[in-house]
Amino acid sequence: MSHAIIAPLGGGVQPRLEINTLVHDNRQFSLYIQALTKMQQVDQALTPSFFQVAGIHGLPFVTYDGAVGQNGFTANPNNQWAGYCTHGSTLFPTWHRPYVMLIEQIINQHAQQIAGTYTTSDKNEWIDAATKLRQPYWDWAQQIVPPPQVISMNQVEITAPDGSRRNVTNPLIRYTFQRIEAGYNFPRPYNRWKTTLRQPDSTAANAKDNVPRLISILQNSQRDVTADTYTTLTTVHDWRQFSNHDPTFGNGNSIESVHDNIHVLVGGNGDMSDPSVAAFDPIFFLHHANVDRMISLWSALNPGVWLTAGNAQLGTYTLGYNQSVGASTPLTPFWKSQSSFWLSTDVVDINALGYTYPEFQNVNTADQNALKTAIGQYVNATYGPQSPVMTGRRSGSSRRDLGDLFGRHGGNKRRHHELASRVLGGGRLGQMLGDIFGGRGGTYSDWNVRVEFDRMEVGRSFSVIFFMDSVPEDPQEWLTCDQFVGAHHAFVRGTDSCEACANGMKTREEGFVSLNHHIADKSDLLSFAADLVAPLLGKKLQWRVLSTDGKVIDLKSLQVTVLEVPLHLSPGAYLPTVGKVVSWQNITQGRNGGSY
Repeated sequence: MSHAIIAPLGGGVQPRLEINTLVHDNRQFSLYIQALTKMQQVDQALTPSFFQVAGIHGLPFVTYDGAVGQNGFTANPNNQWAGYCTHGSTLFPTWHRPYVMLIEQIINQHAQQIAGTYTTSDKNEWIDAATKLRQPYWDWAQQIVPPPQVISMNQVEITAPDGSRRNVTNPLIRYTFQRIEAGYNFPRPYNRWKTTLRQPDSTAANAKDNVPRLISILQNSQRDVTADTYTTLTTVHDWRQFSNHDPTFGNGNSIESVHDNIHVLVGGNGDMSDPSVAAFDPIFFLHHANVDRMISLWSALNPGVWLTAGNAQLGTYTLGYNQSVGASTPLTPFWKSQSSFWLSTDVVDINALGYTYPEFQNVNTADQNALKTAIGQYVNATYGPQSPVMTGRRSGSSRRDLGDLFGRHGGNKRRHHELASRVLGGGRLGQMLGDIFGGRGGTYSDWNVRVEFDRMEVGRSFSVIFFMDSVPEDPQEWLTCDQFVGAHHAFVRGTDSCEACANGMKTREEGFVSLNHHIADKSDLLSFAADLVAPLLGKKLQWRVLSTDGKVIDLKSLQVTVLEVPLHLSPGAYLPTVGKVVSWQNITQGRNGGSY
């Protein structure tokens, strides 16, 4: 049989645009909406259909484009994970790269065909826009609530081929299944939903998206997500720790853990929270394009660090349970030629793959030192402790407050506390420590919580949620309350359709939750010194476990440990270096789920 080959797109190296930028680019947005609609309308039995491409990730656990494993191996979904995706593996970052390239290629092909039908005087501009069109990304670390065109608008306005402005059905807000056949084995509630759903209001057949709740949850998680992303990009330097959520006893989240958190925050009890069906939600590919971008940013900060060997954990459709994987492992089902698949070593350089990201456009990517400096400055300014996301304030007023705090008002106790309160309200406490301001450098403590557990214990996705002070009685308020600090979300396939997953497989997972921003905002401490922070956390830090179906869980395998991570910023430097991590086990020992 002939296979669909994934190849770099024509038109030169073009940037993938952030979705908030794309929606304001009339030509590319109009083409993207029409192309995605066209792809969703292709009969789902055909390989280039949205259903088939989304189904690569998980259900319906069938062969895609003739791709099978060594000696014809295909997984039995009753015994192991049987989607093609490589979660919990060192292949996680590299496997998803050609996956996004695949949908990008199909979208681009549809866009070029559509552009050719324009009858307006600027037809050539439409053809050029189609040639340059790439898959957009959603930068949740900078703006976690997507634009209305992604989460709330049932129709969007585009420019049609005849030049008229039209409202059309929005293909980004949901995917409507053409049919869900019995042989697909979709479990409940997905087998009775005609569309994908986000934070659904029930599991009934007529369930709807709960958009206000989705927005509230995302807004309350913004700084948690941003802080975790910054830590991953700047303090994790080993591929094994960076690539996946398998425990490494490090000091920061893997990119997979950051990715998992977004899945569960968006999905709730809906599709995005279950690996089996997550890819059917169109937001999945916006999300994964940004994961790919984060991999690119991390690679620029860690030149020469790429794939290391590991194992496949729960396996995939073409890899057995705990099978060894490495650089020579085919990234199935993504064909590079009629006889071979893409490999992890093929996807190191995104320029060679025909796309880039805006942060790389004005940088000499061939100069590793210049690239590392430019990306380091960008990451620090966009996601770091001084970034607008973390401060929530205009940088000018914050700088004035800091200058006053350590300058002319330093001896005025009343004025000092007034300014300190304003700085704390802006989330700037981390910048007040160690005399690191103004490029002078210094050291401060980055406090976080490390969690570890057996991800298969609950049998579905769940969240380990942290609070400072009291915990609301209603679990539905846990992700939206003021006491919320952050959470680690386990992205888990429902085990009701996998007997071995439920009864035999044990898979440990670790994650980290940043505490500094909440300590700064919710306490009157003027330092992250251990003698101040440790007693505060011992008294006020609380946690609960909640499954995506709203049930409070007693997670027997949970282990919670508070870590103090010294971060040193050299004079004039833009990124911190990590000192010796201190484990404060006594803060959580003796409590349910506490440190052993």
